Amino acid sequence: MTTIYAGLDIAKLNLQLHLAGRFHDLPNTAAGHRRLLQLLAARPGSQVVCEATGGYERAVVAALHQAGVPVSVLNPARVRHFARAQGQRAKTDRLDAAVLSAYGQAFQPKAATPPTATQQQLTELVRRRAQLLDALVAQRLQAQGLTLPTLRRQAQSLIRRLERDLAQLETALAQLRDQSDALNQRVQRLATIVGVGTITALGVLAELPELGTLNRRQVAALAGLAPHPRESGQWQGRRTIGGGRAAVRRALYMAALVAAHTNRQLKEFYQRLRTAGKPAKVALTAVMRKLIVLMNHLLKYPDFALAN
Repeated sequence: MTTIYAGLDIAKLNLQLHLAGRFHDLPNTAAGHRRLLQLLAARPGSQVVCEATGGYERAVVAALHQAGVPVSVLNPARVRHFARAQGQRAKTDRLDAAVLSAYGQAFQPKAATPPTATQQQLTELVRRRAQLLDALVAQRLQAQGLTLPTLRRQAQSLIRRLERDLAQLETALAQLRDQSDALNQRVQRLATIVGVGTITALGVLAELPELGTLNRRQVAALAGLAPHPRESGQWQGRRTIGGGRAAVRRALYMAALVAAHTNRQLKEFYQRLRTAGKPAKVALTAVMRKLIVLMNHLLKYPDFALAN
């Protein structure tokens, strides 16, 4: 059966579906999701192609997964570059839905694997923890500049509240880990690397659920840690990293900093790069890349023995 790629543009309040050359305007509600499934059922072999929208897509993607409809969730930047390559600079919901259909036809993206309940909870808890941590750091810095007693009391009260909420989230993460043997084993496996703690392991597993199923190049690229060459003729520019999942790099940063000074192999690697004249940030990024490749290898090959 020929796959029909249905472009679905997702906004907070509405959905724009492009299916077999026709547009359908639907609300982004439970009723709208049911109507979407009806339209797709009338076209057997349909695969939905949509973009990650920062959360607005979660409910409709969950409904599609539950109904067994294949769906691909794409990086918006790739879709935008595809549209510009076609000479399309205008942007409307209908145009975006049509572009998503064309992208599906051109590249035939793989359907996303439905996340488990444990994976969904882990991702939500880890992301919320990162949000609270950012808010806590900001409040502590702002409190230092306050001079009025009333404002200082308010700031301290908010800081204590954020600290309590953060502690509750970490307790919830510990409980989730205890309830899932599979998650607990993966965390323990990653924590055997010197420099990688429980929080780092949970953060990487939350943002990179594919860990353990990729090769070394794929995992480095997905984390945004693969250096991209910039060459033209005899000119050679500086290689840079970019793209990928920034949250993974954030989770790895402190682990790489610790590993560069305490992990025997990674410490030697880091010092070798510094001796060769590499800036500290470049050397640390290379350590991050080594870490994510090693973490992927540990989960991919359970019999692999790690020697730190």
